Amino acid sequence: MRTYHCFWLLFWAGQPHQSFLTPLSKRTSGFPEKEKVLVLSGNSRRDLHRSKRSWMWNQFFLLEEYTGTDYQYVGKLHSDQDKGDGSLKYILSGDGAGDLFIINENTGDIQATKRLDREEKPVYILRAQAINRRTGRPVEPESEFIIKIHDINDNEPMFTKDVYNASIPEMSDVGTFVVQVTATDADDPTYGNSAKVVYSILQGQPYFSVESETGIIKTALLNMDRENREQYQVVIQAKDMGGQMGGLSGTTTVNITLTDVNDNPPRFPQSTYQFKAPESTPPDSPVGRIKANDADVDENAEIEYSITEGDGYDMFGITTDKDTQEGIITVKKALDFENKNLYILKVEASNTHVDPRFLYLGPFKDSATVRIQVEDVDEPPVFSRPAYIMEVKEDVPINSVIGTVTAQDPDAAKNPVKYSVDRHTDMDRVFNINSGNGSIFTSKTLDRETLLWHNITVIAAEINNPKQSSRVPVFIKVLDVNDNAPEFAMFYETFVCENAKAEQLIQTLSAVDKDDSYSGHQFSFSLAPEAASSSNFTLQDNRDNTAGIFTRKTRYNRHEMSTYFLPVVISDNDYPIQSSTETVTIRVCACDHRGKMLSCNAEALIHPTGLSTGALIAILLCIIILLVTVVLFAALRRQRKKEPLIISKEDIRDNIVSYNDEGGGEEDTQAFDIGTLRNPEAIDDNKLRRDIVPETLFMPRRTATARDNTDVRDFINQRLKENDTDPTAPPYDSLATYAYEGNGSVAESLSSLESVTTDGDQDYDYLSDWGPRFKKLADMYGTMDSDKDS
Repeated sequence: MRTYHCFWLLFWAGQPHQSFLTPLSKRTSGFPEKEKVLVLSGNSRRDLHRSKRSWMWNQFFLLEEYTGTDYQYVGKLHSDQDKGDGSLKYILSGDGAGDLFIINENTGDIQATKRLDREEKPVYILRAQAINRRTGRPVEPESEFIIKIHDINDNEPMFTKDVYNASIPEMSDVGTFVVQVTATDADDPTYGNSAKVVYSILQGQPYFSVESETGIIKTALLNMDRENREQYQVVIQAKDMGGQMGGLSGTTTVNITLTDVNDNPPRFPQSTYQFKAPESTPPDSPVGRIKANDADVDENAEIEYSITEGDGYDMFGITTDKDTQEGIITVKKALDFENKNLYILKVEASNTHVDPRFLYLGPFKDSATVRIQVEDVDEPPVFSRPAYIMEVKEDVPINSVIGTVTAQDPDAAKNPVKYSVDRHTDMDRVFNINSGNGSIFTSKTLDRETLLWHNITVIAAEINNPKQSSRVPVFIKVLDVNDNAPEFAMFYETFVCENAKAEQLIQTLSAVDKDDSYSGHQFSFSLAPEAASSSNFTLQDNRDNTAGIFTRKTRYNRHEMSTYFLPVVISDNDYPIQSSTETVTIRVCACDHRGKMLSCNAEALIHPTGLSTGALIAILLCIIILLVTVVLFAALRRQRKKEPLIISKEDIRDNIVSYNDEGGGEEDTQAFDIGTLRNPEAIDDNKLRRDIVPETLFMPRRTATARDNTDVRDFINQRLKENDTDPTAPPYDSLATYAYEGNGSVAESLSSLESVTTDGDQDYDYLSDWGPRFKKLADMYGTMDSDKDS
C-alpha cells in the first residue's frame, strides 16, 4: 500500500489586514476555522489534491505599503511529518527569499521584512521545502506558491504633459474640439476604483468645457473674438476613485490661442486726405500715403487700394506697400499747374482674402476722398516739338536761314526766352542761331559729300533765370546739288602691243560721281579736243556709262614712243553739267603672237643680257650697306683700342676746384698732386697714366723734365711735343690740360696752395700799390697784419 506524505502550508486568518487567500476551486464545505492548507503531492508539485481539509490554495495576498513597525506576517509552513521535536527544517527560496521574505526554519512562519510596492513588483513566486536536520534530505517535495501584493490607492493620476498648447479659430461654434488631455494612474485598474480617472475643469470657464471620461476640451462660449482676447489658460484636474471623496488628483495647464479669421473689414481713420505735389514732380514719383486699419492680422489684414473715380483717375495711381499695408499715391503723367491745379480722387481699400462665412458682417472694403493740390514751380521753356528736322542745300551761301525753333515759358509769368547752340554738338561751328527768334542759319559752307547729316542741340533758357533751360535736338540734312564732276572709277594704266592691229579694243573705262542722282547717273565720254585729231587711239562711248579705247593704226614702236597719255573728258547729265578730264596711260609693250605682254622697256632690246633697274638698285643698296658696316666696325675697334682720355668723374682734369675762402686750399686738391705741377722734376717716371688703359705693347717713354723757373710756354710746348710723339697718347680730339703755374708773377701766387711749402707769414703791403681795384683786398689783409702786430 502506497503511503502519501502531505506538505501543509498554513495561514492564520485570525490576524486581520495582514494576508488574504484566494481559492482556486469551488468551495465544497464550510470555511476553515483557523488555517488553510496548500497540499502538493510528491509526484507533481503542480497537481493540487484536497487532503484533510476542505480547501486547496496556491496563491496568497499581502497588502502593500505596510506601515507597521514589526515584520508583516505572511503565513506558516507545516508538514505532517513534523512531530514537533525539531527534527525538520523549513527552507524558503524564490523571489525575495532571505531578503524580502524570511522563514522561521523551526516553526515555518513566513514574514515580510520590508514595505512592498505593488507598482514595483506585483507578484512574487516562492518555493517551500522541509528537510531532515540530521540527514539533510527532504521529507517533502518542494512546493511552489505565489504571493500577490494587494493594491491600495497610493498613486495620483499623472498627465502625459505638464503643459498643453492648442489653438482654434476665433468665432468658432460651441462644442468645437480644442484638444484632448490624458492622465494615467499607476494603481491596479482591476482592483477597485484606484485607477479610475475622472476629468474636470478648474479654470477656463465659461469659455471651455471638458468631457469627464475622455478629457476632450471643447468650446463652451459662442463667438469668441480674437481682437478682444487672444490667449486663454485652462486648468484641468484628473481625479481617481471615480472622482469620489478621498481620491487622489493631478492637474495640468492648457494654453489655448485663438487664431485670426477675416472677420473685420478695413476702415479708414478719416474720410478725407489732402496732399500737395509740385508740378515738376516726375512720373512714378510718390505724392503721399494713406492707410486703412484692419484689426485682423497676417493675410487677413492684407489690403488692396484702388482709385475708383475722380477727375485725376488718369493722372494718378495707387499701389500697396506690402510691408506697411499703406496705399502709395503716385503721379502717372506730368502735372501742369497752369492747366489744372486741383485733383479730387476717391480711393477704395478692400481685403484681398475674404472669408465667405463672415460676409453677413458687411462689405469688407472702405473708401475715402483724396484731394491733391498742384503747386506752381518755375519751369524751363518748352519747345513746340520734341525734335526738329530741317533740310538745306549744300550750295547755300553763308548766313542763310535754314529753319526756326520755338520755345515758350509755360509759367504764368511768360518770361522771355533766349536761344543758343550747344557747341559740344557743333564743334566746327557750322551753324548759328538767332538768340531772339530761334532762327538757325549757316556760318560755314556745307558739303554733302563730306557730311550728310548734322545733329545739333539747341538750348532755350529764360533770360531772367538762365538756370531754367531745356534742350531739343535738331537734325539737319544736307541736300545734294551737282557740284562734283564725274571721274574714273579707278586709275587706268594699260598697254598696247607693238604688233596690234587697227580698231583693236585695249581698255574699257567706267566713271563714278560723288553726287546723288535721283534718276540715275548718265555719263558721256570723249577725247579731249587737243587729242581728238592727232591721237593714235580712238574712244567709243558705249552709252551705258562705259567707254572703250581702240587702236587707230597698225603696229606701234616702243623705241619711238614707249608711253602715250590719252586725255578723256567725262561729263554728266545733271544741272549744271559737270565735266572733268582724266588721263589714261598707255604703254607700248612687246607681245607674243597671242597678245600676251612680254616686255615694256625699250632698253631690253639694246641690252638683252643686262639687268633691270630694280636689280641694279638692289645691288647698289647691298654695296652701300656693306661699306657702312665696315666703317662702323673699324671705328669701334679704334674706339676700343684707345679709350677716351677722361673715363672717370674723379679724373683731375675733369674737375674745376673752386675756392670760396682765403687759405686752406690744400684740403680741396685731393684729386691731383699740386706739388708735382710746381716741381716737374718730382714726376714719377714709373707712374702709369690714369686716363687710358695701359698697353703692354708700348712701354712708357721717359721724358726730360723741365728745369725750375722754366717759362710756362716752354713747359707747355715740351709737353705738347711729348704727347704728339707718344703712341700711347689719347686721340687728337682729346683735351689735355696743363695746370702749371710759372714763377714770373710780380705778386707771385695769390693762392693758398703754396702754403704747403712755407710756414712763415706773408707781407701783403704790396696790395696797396696795385690801385683802387685791390683796395678792398689790401684793407682785409692789411688789417690782419695789424691785428697780429698788436
